[in-house]
Amino acid sequence: MRTMAFWSNWGRSAWREFESGDASGVVELTKRQSTISLTKQGAASGNLRINLSWQMRTSDFNSRAGRGSLRHPLRMFKPEPVQAQGPAMVNVDLDLAVMYELKSGSKGVVQPLGEFFGNLNEAPYVKLSGDDRFGSGSGETVYVNMDHKDDIKRLLVFVYIYDGTPAFDRTHGLVTLYPSNGPRVEIALDERAPQARSCAVVLIENVKGEMMVRREVKYVYGFQAELDRLYGWGLQWGRGYKSKV
Repeated sequence: MRTMAFWSNWGRSAWREFESGDASGVVELTKRQSTISLTKQGAASGNLRINLSWQMRTSDFNSRAGRGSLRHPLRMFKPEPVQAQGPAMVNVDLDLAVMYELKSGSKGVVQPLGEFFGNLNEAPYVKLSGDDRFGSGSGETVYVNMDHKDDIKRLLVFVYIYDGTPAFDRTHGLVTLYPSNGPRVEIALDERAPQARSCAVVLIENVKGEMMVRREVKYVYGFQAELDRLYGWGLQWGRGYKSKV
């Protein structure tokens, strides 16, 4: 049985050797503030670490706290039934993945499905550290070798639910970018999309030599092929499976 990965302070500090700069600072990308330049903050070199972490949500504590909590102060401590069908806690296998397009014209994907783990020191200069299916504190992590930024045209970081119930509306998902310099960059997956199975989270593009990060957070009801069509990647997709563990 798969379990959920939970946010963990240990997980965010376990790979400290890959970090430098102001690790204590944070920039949250939102709809209003959707872009940041890694080049302008001196982070377009070294390793860019991208981490996915999440925890399950069976009720929205904050919304309940502001809804009748003064009249019924004990209500906020009473669990509410989950609106979606199925058990109160569902098995969710969230996967972090990256579609890449290089200046050479090479295109592909780095993802757990099919064991396309990539390569950090050779093309595509993107490496998945592993597939977290057992709820380890570190979540899932991808590394991008920014020393080869001139070889990279664009990278689409996305998350998909490989197995289990579609439950983006019941997970507190967070994708965090740890550049080699400057504050970390956070993109929260907090919009309700109960039937979606995939989400395009962030697009990293080489725009005239400047490495730009843009928040996307676009949910789709299919898998990689639908995200491909949305962003015009032009890859050929087939059904894939994970190895049994």
